[in-house]
Amino acid sequence: MRELLEREMEALRIEILRCTLCGLHKHRKNPVVGEGSLHPKIFFIGEAPGRSEDAAGKPFVGSAGRIFDKMLESIGVKREEVYITNVVKCRPPGNRTPTNEEINACSKYLERQISLIKPRVVATLGSVALRWAGERFGIRQKGVSHLHGKIIHLDADYGRVFLVPLYHPAVALYNPGMINVLLKDIRKILEV
Repeated sequence: MRELLEREMEALRIEILRCTLCGLHKHRKNPVVGEGSLHPKIFFIGEAPGRSEDAAGKPFVGSAGRIFDKMLESIGVKREEVYITNVVKCRPPGNRTPTNEEINACSKYLERQISLIKPRVVATLGSVALRWAGERFGIRQKGVSHLHGKIIHLDADYGRVFLVPLYHPAVALYNPGMINVLLKDIRKILEV
């Protein structure tokens, strides 16, 4: 079973590396597929790669990644125990918000990651990821400012899922006081 999952994830990785479904592929250095445990404690969904992530081909390795690591450390979880991916796998120019066309083109990849991994705890990082998860799991849309740090019980096609919306770690780069909110919110995950 584990070997089959690894093979399917590798096939998906190759498909993403070759993807040309939207215009973002023209500007990328590396698509950022995602990484981590295939049996994660937490499945994190971010928005899209930034400059550092595009260069490295890995999620959350830049400034926001350092804050993300601090968040994980605060709950005693290591990166290798979680799975981290993004709604959009290629960096939008200038780190702009992905368009609906880009999100729709890339959604099939995130959908397959979720279908293969079947996470029980999903944490969204920011409004784009929360909007995607809301559409995927059929929850009434409210912004991250209303839902951050809450536990939302959902029924997925593979069983019960706990969704925990979080602010994107980059919020603390622009407003350092938000680090306390991020650390408080991520601790809600310990309840599930």
